[in-house]
Amino acid sequence: MLCQHKMCNMIQIMRKLLITKEISKAARGLVGWSANRLADEAGISPDTIRSFESGRTGSLSAANQEAVQKSLEAAGVQFLENGDVAAGTGVAMKSKQQNG
Repeated sequence: MLCQHKMCNMIQIMRKLLITKEISKAARGLVGWSANRLADEAGISPDTIRSFESGRTGSLSAANQEAVQKSLEAAGVQFLENGDVAAGTGVAMKSKQQNG
């Protein structure tokens, strides 16, 4: 159960991951979804997803990002921030420092 304290809600909001076009495409790939399926599950326009993932638009609105993230999480995707560890089998990008 999620904590309902104002401070806990602020921390949860601050921890929201910025979904990039690469993360969006990779997450869709993990669950086998097309851009159309993601749009349908998130309740947003398929063109919004295609424009974002192609780079025509730089970012999703906060509401669309939240809808995309919640839809993918409901399908089993676990989003990681720097330093987080996955709770199961999967893939993650190394930090630029680890790559170099």
